[in-house]
Amino acid sequence: MARKSDTSSTPKEPGRFKQMWQVFQMTRRYDSNAVWIMLLGFLAPVVVGLGFALWLGEGNGFTIALWIIAGVLGGLLIALVVLGRRAEKAAYSQIEGQPGAVGAVLRSSLRRGWVGSEMPISVNGKTHDAVYRAVGRGGVVLISEGPISRTQRMLDDEKRKVAKVVPNVPISMLSVGPDANAVPLHKLSRALVKIKPKLTKAEVLAVNNRLTSMAKTGLPIPKGIDPNKVRAQRRA
Repeated sequence: MARKSDTSSTPKEPGRFKQMWQVFQMTRRYDSNAVWIMLLGFLAPVVVGLGFALWLGEGNGFTIALWIIAGVLGGLLIALVVLGRRAEKAAYSQIEGQPGAVGAVLRSSLRRGWVGSEMPISVNGKTHDAVYRAVGRGGVVLISEGPISRTQRMLDDEKRKVAKVVPNVPISMLSVGPDANAVPLHKLSRALVKIKPKLTKAEVLAVNNRLTSMAKTGLPIPKGIDPNKVRAQRRA
């Protein structure tokens, strides 16, 4: 007898609706207000759609049905958007304050042309404070993980190193930690997007490649190189 394929014993991934239900359950567990905010986001467009249906429908059942359907679909869309935002916040709240939390955000939540690594560029072996780097249209951003009283010197040291490798490139610094003026972990990706763009896409690629290659090779830094004047290589 032929042996059955082992693929039958492989557990199947949950379907889309089951995944959404799991996300909802996780969000509700860590965010008690999420259900009420989602409900409000769903009902508001439904009420608006019903109002337009009664106002503009003029007794036409088809027009009334279209307005009601539009309100329901709009409510579902808003509820899903709210669920996504609250779920992201709930997920990050579970790892906030732990070593490597900033790296998890840089790995999974960067957008609009920003690139970063989940591995820190500087780590304090005793306190586990760390500094991460992200590169985007806004320039180079150094992100500290830990109290600013312990990470400020690490940030200053890394800023000097970056300034030597990529002169004339804007350098910003952000802090993720327990301080009152620190950036919350779930708002880190949005804080990067808010930085005013100053580099082109080609310059972002050149700056990131240069910083990455210098970190890997540890070679001395050549003088007189300005990544702002680097042009994309022409294809053969």
